[in-house]
Amino acid sequence: MITRRELLIGAAALAGCRGGPSLPAPNIIILAPDQLRGVALSDAQVQTPHIDRLAAEGVTLRNCFANCPASSPARASLLTGQYAHTHGVEVDDAPLSDGAVTLAEIFQEQGYRTGFVGNWRLQGGVREPGFVPPGPRRQGFDFWAARITSHDYWRMRYYRDEPEPIEVSGYSAIAFTDEAIGFVAEQNDSPFLLFVEWGPPHDPYVAPPEYMNIYEPDGLAMRENWVDDVRDGLRNDVAGYYAAITFIDNEIGRLLEALASSGKAENTIVLLTSDHGDMLGSQGLSSKHKPWEESIRVPGILRYPAGIEARSGDDALFSHIDVAPTLLGLAGVPTPQTMEGRDLSSLVLRPEHGGRSADERAELQSPVYLQSCSATSPEHDAPWRGVRTERYTYVRRAEAPWLLYDNQEDPYQLNNLVGKPQHSETEAELDRLTLERFEHTGDDWTERPELPYR
Repeated sequence: MITRRELLIGAAALAGCRGGPSLPAPNIIILAPDQLRGVALSDAQVQTPHIDRLAAEGVTLRNCFANCPASSPARASLLTGQYAHTHGVEVDDAPLSDGAVTLAEIFQEQGYRTGFVGNWRLQGGVREPGFVPPGPRRQGFDFWAARITSHDYWRMRYYRDEPEPIEVSGYSAIAFTDEAIGFVAEQNDSPFLLFVEWGPPHDPYVAPPEYMNIYEPDGLAMRENWVDDVRDGLRNDVAGYYAAITFIDNEIGRLLEALASSGKAENTIVLLTSDHGDMLGSQGLSSKHKPWEESIRVPGILRYPAGIEARSGDDALFSHIDVAPTLLGLAGVPTPQTMEGRDLSSLVLRPEHGGRSADERAELQSPVYLQSCSATSPEHDAPWRGVRTERYTYVRRAEAPWLLYDNQEDPYQLNNLVGKPQHSETEAELDRLTLERFEHTGDDWTERPELPYR
């Protein structure tokens, strides 16, 4: 008997992988360093020359957000195009079901060579020893150079196809870049899909010594909503975080140079994003899991020389659940029925390859639905849901509205407008949109406990 999963993947495969109109099947590289907040890339203090070049050669999706700002839920959304309560990875270290339809499996059916490098995060309840054996738990990836997760950057091991670990000397993220470069160099006969998920700049906010010397903590200009003396938000933490970003920028540069040297860059889609941001003392808070910009806003830089004209940026609302459908759209593959996100490829493609006019683009605008994920953070006390529009952030608890910010007038979100009479109509409309999306997606207010792991 043909399973539902086989039917869904098969339906996408029927179209054939053609790329956008008149384009060959593109290669695809997703760069997803852990905990890289989007606001850091608009901070002139942070040195990112290679990322800046990537943006100049492509398009920056300026309104790119994590629907559920936590590592495992977000990474599952990137793979499945689904909200956390749909794919079931609602907390960190929860497993993604073997029955999930993933981006890797769909492209595998299209004849792509699929590769995963870095921290996996989707095994379920286990971090050590870190080995994920070949088979269904790899969710459609052929090539594997990864471990379940580790942020011990100086003492790490990872695995290929055997349970014997590969021991890494030195700063471990360099080894993952080397593996990614090797994978790209080996692909000649078929298109490829590659995920690269480095651990930095996730805390403990360290980088090789030559990077740690770049940023002087006392000389940094802090965000206007920053509060001193916050756990994981001290000046030294911010300096270390910026150092790790500059290190990752260098690794991105190495990979992009290898891609250019291989002759594959013109027909390769490169997407830079992240699973979530980091509060780092903003709003007096640390870590992620929260609905403020520092936590939910992630990078969204897309380069595809064969199909996308370089331009300064795009303000369309884009989120994790839109990544898989959009990459499928750029490759000319239909979105399977399992995915809840939107194919926004027509927002960025050149007109001759299927790009839309300004009027048609407006029809694709839709608020980003936001949801909390269970967290062990001491600041986390109740579930929340909300929407992010181009201008506003609105968040409610189960019992009542909680936050409303006008991000145009108040970019650092210092003035909560909930309950203020002059904003009552906006609050009511955004509350309606939140509850409408809540009902439509089958969400509920049950918060799953964090899983123990070993």
